[in-house]
Amino acid sequence: MTHGRTSYVCLPCRVSYKQAYDRGRERICPRCAEPMIHAGSAFAAPRRRDTGAWRALTVLLNAGVGFHKSCCGGPGFRPRSLREVRERLAYAERSGEPVARALKRYDVPWIGRPGRR
Repeated sequence: MTHGRTSYVCLPCRVSYKQAYDRGRERICPRCAEPMIHAGSAFAAPRRRDTGAWRALTVLLNAGVGFHKSCCGGPGFRPRSLREVRERLAYAERSGEPVARALKRYDVPWIGRPGRR
């Protein structure tokens, strides 16, 4: 039985590679020889020149948020812009919710003073 391929990401080089998943093996970037991060099988890399998307992706992957398929298809909502990431990080700080869970929220409830967003 062949196993599916999954994505590994090198954040400094802004590249991703699909390779067979092996939990015990560390993947090394062929461009810079740094360790790569396992992103998941449902990962779709942004364009290399889209710096905002790569910065948002860096926050997600460093917080432990992956792009793994669920029973219904894809990984669910993931923020794609820095603005969406900042909103969710601010919400996590205000509410005390773990950062990884706040980053996966589709809608961010507003908590704070009236008149400010």
